[in-house]
Amino acid sequence: MACLKKRGDTYYAQYYANGKQKRRCLHTDNYQIAKARLRNLEQTLQGADDSQLPTRTPLPAVLENFANHIRAHKRPKSAQTELCRLRFIFGTVTPALANSNAGGGPCSRHSAVRHIESTIFEQIATHDMSAFIQENARQHGWSGKTANDYRQLLVRLFNWAMDEGGVRIPGDRNPAVKITRYRENKSPITFLTLQQIEEQLAALAPYPQLQTMVAVYIYAGLRREEALWLQLDDVDTHAGVHGVLRIRAKTVNSVYWRPKTGIDRVVPISSALRCYLDRYTPCSSADNWLFPSPKGVWWNPDNFSHDLRQVQSAIGLDWSCLDYRHTFGSQLAQKGESLYKISHLMGNSPEICRKHYAALIPEALTDTVEFPQHGPETSPPAPEPVVCPTFRLLLPQDDNKQCRFVASS
Repeated sequence: MACLKKRGDTYYAQYYANGKQKRRCLHTDNYQIAKARLRNLEQTLQGADDSQLPTRTPLPAVLENFANHIRAHKRPKSAQTELCRLRFIFGTVTPALANSNAGGGPCSRHSAVRHIESTIFEQIATHDMSAFIQENARQHGWSGKTANDYRQLLVRLFNWAMDEGGVRIPGDRNPAVKITRYRENKSPITFLTLQQIEEQLAALAPYPQLQTMVAVYIYAGLRREEALWLQLDDVDTHAGVHGVLRIRAKTVNSVYWRPKTGIDRVVPISSALRCYLDRYTPCSSADNWLFPSPKGVWWNPDNFSHDLRQVQSAIGLDWSCLDYRHTFGSQLAQKGESLYKISHLMGNSPEICRKHYAALIPEALTDTVEFPQHGPETSPPAPEPVVCPTFRLLLPQDDNKQCRFVASS
């Protein structure tokens, strides 16, 4: 409530806002007019306070709208991962978070220690989210990166709810931002040596299609999905020296796909890869896939990884598609290729390639760290001194002649 204060001949309204005392001039010396203006000010302040009061939104309603937002703005694979994490955090409180994958999602290996339980979204506090991440990180052995991924998802959830979801949080501050970030340890990359490349490809000789696919991953550095989305017309054997692979966006059977970065690129085919492509004959498929599944359709990436692991286990090897991709970048870096060229071929940023492969480049700079040798035995011979000729000025004896220089003997 506000009250009237008179200073000299002028009335002022005194009130409190956000815990601080405020005073506003009413610009009158008449008591009745001052009271009327005070009532108008109180109504204005009361309306402002009501508009800033926290809302009480049911948690399932917020999660359902946020799930629809994710599906509309994320790639299907990324959307599935984020919805799975939301289901891991809150449980299946809405049908929008139900697991549509009959085989289980990427989070189905573990169950949460406990979900964040709340019927009202605005009542979720920082300590609730922090305790959830901490308990599950300890129970399941999460890495710092995984814990930070869950933290970042909660930050995004509250940001979206406050900006687009019509939710007003007490204090108008995102409570998830206060969660302490976890320290992330750098995980080393693994790649195949030249001898291991030969061993891997030789072991896959009984499986011609898998052998060719692994050769593409190793010698072209493609991502897993990029190779599975290759069609016959994406392999141009007439371009360049040995041909090129065209990684580009496409729509097949009303399904749109594009590379991870959204940028199309061309990867030259090396002589080693060309040998495997020449020997490979793809199975017939309705959409002309270069590497169709055993059923003659597009090969789901997760199903392909499962089939590859089974074959690898049978032959006693455990390399993955990510190891093959790192092999491409690592071998080129060891050869001395620039990180800019490697990043362009792999569809990465130069910063990512520097992070992964910069430590491999100094092997080509072993002579750079050698200091110059000092001493008469190892010093190079001194160059012969250069004798510069000297000249003297000869003055003319006749006024019609000019001065000239002559070499001194």
